[in-house]
Amino acid sequence: MGPSLDILGGQAIILNRLRQRLATVPDLEVSFLPVNPRLPGALSALQRVKYLRTVVTSVAYAWSLLRTMRHVDVVHAFSASYWSFLLAPVPAMIIGRLFGRTVVLNYRSGEADDHLANWRSAVPLMRLAHAIVVPSGYLVDVFARHGLRAHAIVNFVEVDRLAFRPRDVLAPRFFSNRNLEPLYNVACTIQAFARIQREVPQAELVVAGDGSQRGELERLVTSLGLRGVTFLGRVSPQQMPALYDAADVYLNSPDIDNMPNSVIEAFAAGLPVVTSDAGGIPYIVRHGENGLMVPRGDDAAMAREALRLLHEPGLAARLSAQARQECLDRYTWPRVRDAWVTLYERAADAAASGTTLDHLEAA
Repeated sequence: MGPSLDILGGQAIILNRLRQRLATVPDLEVSFLPVNPRLPGALSALQRVKYLRTVVTSVAYAWSLLRTMRHVDVVHAFSASYWSFLLAPVPAMIIGRLFGRTVVLNYRSGEADDHLANWRSAVPLMRLAHAIVVPSGYLVDVFARHGLRAHAIVNFVEVDRLAFRPRDVLAPRFFSNRNLEPLYNVACTIQAFARIQREVPQAELVVAGDGSQRGELERLVTSLGLRGVTFLGRVSPQQMPALYDAADVYLNSPDIDNMPNSVIEAFAAGLPVVTSDAGGIPYIVRHGENGLMVPRGDDAAMAREALRLLHEPGLAARLSAQARQECLDRYTWPRVRDAWVTLYERAADAAASGTTLDHLEAA
């Protein structure tokens, strides 16, 4: 269970991709229960009313859990942080336990450290899970600091959908595709681009994604007098490969992050990455080897490193070739398939035998 693509974000995209792949595994039956179910008929109007929509959606979701639980062996609950954690995975874990099912909590938020430190209920509730799976070594370390054992199964990308284009000669075409929310600090990307455009007047920036800060960011572009900045709004996963292919430099400036799939997708497409060092990013990006990394919030450093790509012959090609190879070696479905299948098999065996486990090892 987790968010459907009605909530277009990294977690929903990863979930959808994972369940499609798992559905092809022999002897493994996968069903999906959205945490944001659509209400039928006239009831759907209630989901457009602020506050009320949370109540009615939560009731519909809990009812779906009760109806579904008797038909499954393993509950795989995708999880974000804070209130999303309480509203989505917690009911699934409680009901799963009541039905004697094995519960796998798949926690994916870069805000884990703050969540675990400041929400007193978080750690006890997470102990309801038989296994905690996270997508990065960064979150393994975060959970360990709070006395929780987590196992890393990394994200994967569909490399066959992302055409690799060598960037031997770069045009000043920059790309950002993080949601327009405060934690992703897209303002820093825009401020870095302003510095770039002062030196390279023909530079262009495409911003894909939507969010609460869109109006504020559009006003920032206007106030800085920038040219060649395009806001695309919400973009489907099917549209994204063409956008990676059209760009020559990927800019990413979050203040909080975990293991951004967008960075790995840029790796796969051969798009050189300039990123902040937020959260788990240093676990996947090594400065000067497979990308360029700068301190969080430092738009001057981001601009400086981006300009290096334009001005230093061979740098972009070397970084993108190394990043693409690492993507093939670590972040493809064949590389992560066995880890998920082994975890499910152990979890199903535990459910069938009625075994109670304090920890269920991930592969």
